[in-house]
Amino acid sequence: MVGIGFRKDFAEAFLQSDVLRPAFIEVSPENWIGVGGYWKKMLYKALDKYPLFTHGLSLSLGGPDELDMDFLKQVKSFLKQTGARLYSEHLSYAKCDNAHLYDLLPIPFTHDAIRHVSQRIRQVQDFLGQQMAIEIVSYYTPVAPEMSEIDFVNEVLERADCQLLLDVNNVYVNSFNHHYDAAAYIDALPMHRVRYIHMAGHEQVEEDLILDTHGRPIADPVYDLYAYTVSKLNRDVPVLLERDFNIPDLSELQAEMEQLASIKSSVYAFAH
Repeated sequence: MVGIGFRKDFAEAFLQSDVLRPAFIEVSPENWIGVGGYWKKMLYKALDKYPLFTHGLSLSLGGPDELDMDFLKQVKSFLKQTGARLYSEHLSYAKCDNAHLYDLLPIPFTHDAIRHVSQRIRQVQDFLGQQMAIEIVSYYTPVAPEMSEIDFVNEVLERADCQLLLDVNNVYVNSFNHHYDAAAYIDALPMHRVRYIHMAGHEQVEEDLILDTHGRPIADPVYDLYAYTVSKLNRDVPVLLERDFNIPDLSELQAEMEQLASIKSSVYAFAH
């Protein structure tokens, strides 16, 4: 099951042709809550054909401000109206003093941060009446860490009792930038919590620095890490292809989705 992010950049061409054939689509609720007219019709035309997964951008789970309950009410309504199968968010913060920072900033790997973000995830799950999935984000500088990234992530997952959105490209980018073994990182994750996988492209801008851009095709080493990840799962997990800009011909996106599906099928066939 391989899906694609439903973006206004190519929504019309996507819906008017059969070039792109995803198993599902993903949207960020923030981009569609309250939208009417033409774009609302386009979204619901897509929902007539495809199941929906959602991926939030601005909940700011790691931030110091109180959770925005008015916004969460809108999210809950959106999930119900669209029949969304999953709500996911980032293990990061994006707001401070009620100001949106328009970026996904890393949470310090500390015991206090674990307690803070775990409680907030539980609060969101209780309000929505469902488990959510949190995404391991890419980061470029650790902030006053008291522990390793993997220990921090695992403790949050355990305390919050939530699901994991495993962005394989993010793991690869972080492993490259912070000099750790990506496969060993995958080995240490609680794979039974993996509910969803993201795949995307990145850009190497320096000899020792990769940026998580979502603007290029998936790199071969990320495909390799994806195959390794799939081999560690004992079930079929939905996989999303992310492409946020530099949108190529839809046939190229379809080819990437087919490659993701083919790798998954090959791994399962070998395993069984």
